Amino acid sequence: MTSDDVRTLSITVTGEDRPGITSSIVGAVSGTGAEVLDIQQVAVHGHLTLALLLAPGEHADELRDAAAVVAHRLGLTLSVVEGTGDNARQRHGRAAVVVLGAPLRADAVSLITARIAEHGANIDRIRRLSRYPVTTVEFDISGADVDSLRTQLSLVAATAGIDVAVAPGGLARRGRRLVVLDVDSTLIQQEVIEMLAAHCGREAEVAAVTERAMAGELDFEQSLRARVATLAGLPETVLAEVRRDVMLTPGARTLVRTLKRLGYTVGLVSGGFIEIVGELAAELGIDHARANRLEITDGVLTGQVLGTVVDRAGKAAALREFAALEGLPLSRTVAIGDGANDLDMLAIAGLGVAFNAKPLVRQQAHTSVNVPYLDSVLYLLGITREEIEEADRAEPLNSDSM
Repeated sequence: MTSDDVRTLSITVTGEDRPGITSSIVGAVSGTGAEVLDIQQVAVHGHLTLALLLAPGEHADELRDAAAVVAHRLGLTLSVVEGTGDNARQRHGRAAVVVLGAPLRADAVSLITARIAEHGANIDRIRRLSRYPVTTVEFDISGADVDSLRTQLSLVAATAGIDVAVAPGGLARRGRRLVVLDVDSTLIQQEVIEMLAAHCGREAEVAAVTERAMAGELDFEQSLRARVATLAGLPETVLAEVRRDVMLTPGARTLVRTLKRLGYTVGLVSGGFIEIVGELAAELGIDHARANRLEITDGVLTGQVLGTVVDRAGKAAALREFAALEGLPLSRTVAIGDGANDLDMLAIAGLGVAFNAKPLVRQQAHTSVNVPYLDSVLYLLGITREEIEEADRAEPLNSDSM
């Protein structure tokens, strides 16, 4: 007899969740030599569903009766289905679909599940990753083409007002990663060059250059050099003042702390300035940092940038370099940014995340996060809110998330 011919009993009980139910049900069917082929349990808002798949041997009737007695005594609803063979093997094309919403509405979930079905994929498991500051649900699916499904669900996300990430499942979901973040308006809430300009009363000049860049009159390097030129004559001491005024994005410390606990490598890449970025990296325990360096002579900013400018191509090059140093393929990298100069980096990463980004960036990134909490990126990696909080309780540290 093959495993596909083995007689089975599928036992499912549902009811109010409380301690001892699983022990009572499994205990009732023990002692007969029955083989447990599968067992799964879920509790939602105090309502339990417990399912067992058993190979009962010659004791099917005995097992059925024993389960019925215990279920009745505990006030549970019982279902028993006879069959043959183990669970059907999951199809190839494993993927994780993570859906974020604040709030997450039923109609949005309906659109997502309908599109998954239309794609020909099957939802094998569902679990909630977080309830706050956003509601996040992960669908473990099979039979998916990741790139195609990602494109299809991004259209749903745009119309439903939610965020959706599609990533390969299985072992590709596990193991060490490199996570690289942009700095201005991503890791921190401000734009450093605007803060520097404010110290010399030249915000209007910097804003005018920025407007020209957005209009396509200047590329990033030209606009950076033009804006830095307005800073000529500022004392070097202003850098320390700006650093003190920098505000991390809510959830930034939680994100970095959790990634480091998992053994991940974290890097920063910025079109800003290493004088600020380097100190941020040191404070947060970040492994790699790449940014532009200001020229300083006799304690005064000259209005020039030293070396090669870290622009759109430079950010992607830094991601490649960090990955090579860590011995990781690009498929195991995550890039997070908000601007057009992040696009190359987002494109080559295994997962490119547009964080509260411009429309162009949201359209081209693999996924987007449009809530103001940077630690929401952790949910895209399959990490639950409960796991984050449990780790913080076990090793208390200051939290900035909520």
